[in-house]
Amino acid sequence: MAAVQPAAAPAPSSCKVVLAGTIAKGLLDEVQTSLKALQHKPKLVGFLANSDPAARMYADWTGKSCIENGFDFELREVDKEELEEAVLAANADKAVDGAIIYFPVFGTRQDQYLQQLLDITKDVEGLSHKYIFNMYQNNRFLDDAKTQKSILPCTPLAVIKILEYIGVYNSILPYGNRLFGRTITVVNRSEIVGRPLAALLANDGASVYSADIDNIQHYTRGEGIKMHRHHSVDTDLKIEDVVPKSDVVITGVPTKNYKFPIELLKDGAICINFSSEKNFDISVKDKASIYVPAIGKVTIAILLRNLVRLCQNREQISK
Repeated sequence: MAAVQPAAAPAPSSCKVVLAGTIAKGLLDEVQTSLKALQHKPKLVGFLANSDPAARMYADWTGKSCIENGFDFELREVDKEELEEAVLAANADKAVDGAIIYFPVFGTRQDQYLQQLLDITKDVEGLSHKYIFNMYQNNRFLDDAKTQKSILPCTPLAVIKILEYIGVYNSILPYGNRLFGRTITVVNRSEIVGRPLAALLANDGASVYSADIDNIQHYTRGEGIKMHRHHSVDTDLKIEDVVPKSDVVITGVPTKNYKFPIELLKDGAICINFSSEKNFDISVKDKASIYVPAIGKVTIAILLRNLVRLCQNREQISK
């Protein structure tokens, strides 16, 4: 009887899985250097006015990260009907350097009002109208002298920092143009993450396809990236038209039963998931060259980085 041959070992995957914690470490080292140069220990206040388990988890995670990295943190749990007064009190409190509201609160347009209620000098998430306006207009500073940097939303900026870390940004090109020549698909067009992210990527020179449930929009700075800021147009394209030519695919679909169609990826694409759900199944490693399965720790690092920047901006004003 012929000897039974052992099964051949599976070929090693050529895909590199990059974990958020690895990227966050470098950002936190940068934060620590900036923290030492400040004149005081920054204090972040979190407002929790709901019973959402995800919001509670984010609040706990924020507090833990603040304490571990040398910041003060205070969680203020208030009734949603009293949240407006609590935020106004924090705005007036000089001991509070930054604040964050854990949404949803009412789950209506009233949440947008609360979002804008926070003083711009304490908006650590970069969601105030002025910051959002600057982001879409590709204005990177708050003042003409360019001493105060505008604050960017945490999750979109976290994705940017991940792309920088893994080398998608071309450092040979001038700052602000370093994604020129890159084609990127973003599957999510929420006002909090997906659309801002597409705008940021296009402002840095990329050709970006923003895919949502209704259609696909194309974001660019025009031919030869000659425009100062991105412009977007609606298209008749389908996901199968844009993914095969995309160097990077970024997903953020908050639905458990959604799975990205891996077969559409071009060989060697870079895949990043910012959803709390796993948008890519394990077969993504057969096509992707780099896969980032989650970004939460980078988002928290950006939150702390934004807090330091708020303090730096305030010190510039007081000079």
